Amino acid sequence: MKKKGFMVRNAEFKDTAAIFALIKGNPKELVPRSQSDIIQNIDRFLVCDRREKIVGVVSWAILPEIGRAAHPTVEIKSLAVDQAFRKKGLGRLLVEAAIERVKMIQPEQIIVLTFTPDFFRKFGFVEISKVTIMHKLYSGCINCTKYDSPFTCPEVAMRRTLAPRKKSG
Repeated sequence: MKKKGFMVRNAEFKDTAAIFALIKGNPKELVPRSQSDIIQNIDRFLVCDRREKIVGVVSWAILPEIGRAAHPTVEIKSLAVDQAFRKKGLGRLLVEAAIERVKMIQPEQIIVLTFTPDFFRKFGFVEISKVTIMHKLYSGCINCTKYDSPFTCPEVAMRRTLAPRKKSG
């Protein structure tokens, strides 16, 4: 995806330091990620590139299920845009690109935990109770050191339901 002067592309190993810096530069909005975690999940990152400088990032995670994938859920996370490049539509460009990538694996839903619910409403996300995403809370939020509990965290849980998966055969 392109926007004049900007290009969203798959992240590469060489982008690790820039991704790390963007995430670390937004400590109030984002859960920290180690460089090791970024490297291990580099195939789940997109970056926004401007003249070979990384100015934005987004990633996603497939949430765990036990047994058959009855309700596959993907979380969009680590959305960050360099302060100097905000309000130029790059966040929108990154989220749209992430949604298109995630759709290829046909999850039932995409979720986000966000401090900016109005932004995600533009993409068809609606607020949900955190109780409905307990698997996310236990796989990620439980280790957060910012708040006493995922339920005292001010982030808003949101979901976008995707079209039902086509049955083969």
